[in-house]
Amino acid sequence: MKIVSFLRDDALCTGALLPGDLVLDFTHPAAGLPHADGPLEWCDLDGAPHQAARRLVDAVEARTAELAASEAILPLSSVTLDAPVPRPGKVICIGLNYRDHAEESGMDIPELPLVFSKFSSCVVGPEAKVVLPPGAKEVDYEAEFGVVIGRTASRVKAEDAMDHVLGYCNVNDVSARDFQFADGQWQRGKSCETFCPAGPFLATADEIADPHALRIQFRMNGETLQDSSTNQLIFGIPELIAHLSGFITLEPGDLISTGTPPGVGFARKPPIYIQPGDVMEVEVEGLGVLRNPAVGAEG
Repeated sequence: MKIVSFLRDDALCTGALLPGDLVLDFTHPAAGLPHADGPLEWCDLDGAPHQAARRLVDAVEARTAELAASEAILPLSSVTLDAPVPRPGKVICIGLNYRDHAEESGMDIPELPLVFSKFSSCVVGPEAKVVLPPGAKEVDYEAEFGVVIGRTASRVKAEDAMDHVLGYCNVNDVSARDFQFADGQWQRGKSCETFCPAGPFLATADEIADPHALRIQFRMNGETLQDSSTNQLIFGIPELIAHLSGFITLEPGDLISTGTPPGVGFARKPPIYIQPGDVMEVEVEGLGVLRNPAVGAEG
């Protein structure tokens, strides 16, 4: 199942992408699904709304004409996609988690995951403008593979961790390097408004055969600047969930951004930083393309 959040008549809705560029609106009365109190509740693998939505998607072919007539199914072109989880409870990020990126940076392989966070308010969806903040002249891109939690996880063992995964999405960990390095800690440089594009959809775990063998790319204005594979992850998904859940309770809808491969702008010679008018694309195999234009703070 490919889960999306979208604006329809100015209302935030959750649904699923269907073949033929169609969207099934879980919140439409004709869908007949249990009420969910916002996008996070649709992320709960054990909750009635998610389980009923899964059953409907599995059987939707037989009801397509009926649901389309009632406008519970509508063209993708008629809605505006938001991030799959528009306001995660937590956005947890992992630094220096690709072997080839560590080599590029001239840094030792970490013994434990390097954990930091972004404010969830900086999450935006596909095609949303990434705003370069006043005073920041070294804003960088980072293509990342996002993992969305689907079941509460506290002190989970690595062998049980995948049972807590709802699915996966593209993430762009936009970073103001001048803020990040000047502050001596990363929160401001990582959490400026619009600095966490995600989407265009969330592919549930069953859609991805092996999350540790996916091509990951970043393109700026059509030029490929990052091109690697999730097989380069130092700490894979089970290890990350086990580590994080040892001191943080992970909850449905929480987003873990698992790190970036080599090719980031500040490590290039000369450096490449995001400029107003640039168009960024993150593409992880099987997760579509996350596209966002950059604009200056004046708009």
